[in-house]
Amino acid sequence: MNKTGFGFLRLPHGPGGDKDIDYALLNRMVDTFLAEGGRYFDTAYTYLEGVSEEALRKSVVERYDRDAYLIADKLPTWNLKEPADCPKYFAEQLQRCGVTYFDYYLIHGMNQENYEISQRCDAFGFLRQLKAEGKARQIGFSYHDTAQLLDQILTEHPEVDFVQLQINYLDWDSPSIQSGDCYEVACRHHKPVIIMEPVKGGMLAQLPEEAAQLLKQAQPGWSIPAWAIRFAQGLEQVDIVLSGMNTMEQLTDNMQHAPALTEAEQALLRQVAKIICAKTAIGCTACNYCAPKCPRQIPISRIFALYNEYMRQPSDLWKTQLAYGALTRQGGQADSCIGCGACEAVCPQKLPIRDTLTLAAEAFREK
Repeated sequence: MNKTGFGFLRLPHGPGGDKDIDYALLNRMVDTFLAEGGRYFDTAYTYLEGVSEEALRKSVVERYDRDAYLIADKLPTWNLKEPADCPKYFAEQLQRCGVTYFDYYLIHGMNQENYEISQRCDAFGFLRQLKAEGKARQIGFSYHDTAQLLDQILTEHPEVDFVQLQINYLDWDSPSIQSGDCYEVACRHHKPVIIMEPVKGGMLAQLPEEAAQLLKQAQPGWSIPAWAIRFAQGLEQVDIVLSGMNTMEQLTDNMQHAPALTEAEQALLRQVAKIICAKTAIGCTACNYCAPKCPRQIPISRIFALYNEYMRQPSDLWKTQLAYGALTRQGGQADSCIGCGACEAVCPQKLPIRDTLTLAAEAFREK
């Protein structure tokens, strides 16, 4: 069984950037996804500054009968100030998506801070009400924090039907992300799991050459990202593995039959994870939650991608300096950071963004 869900955070786009959706390609991808047996589409209020929900309406809702697909959407927790905000945002999301109910509805980005907001604004009570009224068929939350807090939330709110977790083979034993520990907590509470970031924002599709060669030798017929997808789909408690896809090749690869990994293949991935950790300066997934919060409009994730490239190949500094110069020519250089910390407050990966911007500024400064 293929468990792929179509994530609408990363979509095919034109020359205008992420919000300039290439609808001709997206429509073909949606058609293929549904024809291959996929049904689950995932979006959120904040994805692509609202364009994601609009794109889902245009590519899916307006082109297919309602029973042909499932939609998951998310309540923007960090925007909530009072309980009345919950129905306000929900109504706006229904309108953006062009539907009268959501199949799955989540509290978005749960962590300690957002749990306190959710409790104060009675977000869980609101979700229970939606389910009772048939406006949300399944209720849950997406999660970015410790296994201990997850256990607390699931103990205090057993009414949720599922939990969405960041799980991939690189983060499985991570002391900060705690993918494996969080998965075990969900299993103990008998909650189905939806996986996000199985390829860690594309990081597990572009491996250091040493790691890539190990996987190619073991399974010459598999793509590199297929290893990450198979790892995620092989977990017994997992119902859906979300993938943000922006090419037909990615979609076709993800929709192939995904047999569970053998013990030898899992051991190989643990070896690959060690190589990646040694070669990666900062584990940014390019979710871009940080950029809208930056008062200096620094393209943080794109700078980090260049910084990781530089750290993997320092001898090519001149190339990354040129790319950095082109990226920041209109402003938003790494050294324009004022250290406010707004970016770190919303980073799901808990990255030391300010410190790394300082390192990037020094690396790319013309000598």
